Amino acid sequence: MSAISRREFLKSAATYTAAAGFLSAGAIELRADPLGMPIGCQTWPVREMLAKDFPGTIKQLADAGFQTIELCSPYGYSDYGFGGLAKYKGAELRKILADAGVSCVSSHFGIEELRKDQERSIAWAKDVGLTQMLVPSLGGPENPTMDDVKRAADEYNKMAEQAAKASIQQGLHNEGFELSTVDGKRTYDLLLGLLDPKLVKFQFQVSTISRGYDAAEYFTKYPGRFISMHVQGWSAETKKIMPVGQDSLDWKKIFTAAKAGGIKNYFVEMHLEMMKASVLYIHSLQV
Repeated sequence: MSAISRREFLKSAATYTAAAGFLSAGAIELRADPLGMPIGCQTWPVREMLAKDFPGTIKQLADAGFQTIELCSPYGYSDYGFGGLAKYKGAELRKILADAGVSCVSSHFGIEELRKDQERSIAWAKDVGLTQMLVPSLGGPENPTMDDVKRAADEYNKMAEQAAKASIQQGLHNEGFELSTVDGKRTYDLLLGLLDPKLVKFQFQVSTISRGYDAAEYFTKYPGRFISMHVQGWSAETKKIMPVGQDSLDWKKIFTAAKAGGIKNYFVEMHLEMMKASVLYIHSLQV
């Protein structure tokens, strides 16, 4: 199957508008369902909206039924709409979120950001009240050797150790480098063996099913290693991102495996109208 990065599939998803407007502000009060935890939203797809109006965008996400969000660091993602978050003190961010009725315990941080100044990133995370710091990728080469993978794992274990001292759980997403192979073995699986299970947890990008990475299989094979997941619907027929529940994935199976595997939170991550269209299905899903 062809490679689909986060930016690529979000770009392709941007053309989808069929579900627009079916959720009006304040029309429906939703509660957490499949895993007995809040339905979450990764804010990357609404980064342009956040840059223009952070409080208003958070309010819109809350009105759509999301009760928790995942941010991106204002330092590592300053060029993608998140730089404006740096103007808020942690207490101010927490108040904006609380006023909208949402919580936030997780954020993404670029690996280069952590290499440059991990202490600053940890300080910001603590100030905001985060307990989880995720990186999208360890940023290794496109065609790595085993030594490349070992070096990346050693570096991240050391970073995770520093985060643990601040009572923060470091985690790893799966993009780019993680989806490569070494001598016929998946780099992702190699990293699951090399990264310290106490120091590093994983966040699964469900849309990597397009590359043959099955969420339920990973949650079942590696119980206790995953802390969260990014939720996207995927059509096996059209090979496109779809709203959850309007796609071909077995979400009952995925959430059941996620529950058994120890997932602590999950975040829908698609074009805004797709995310809205996904909420009611997730809300009704029984596991």
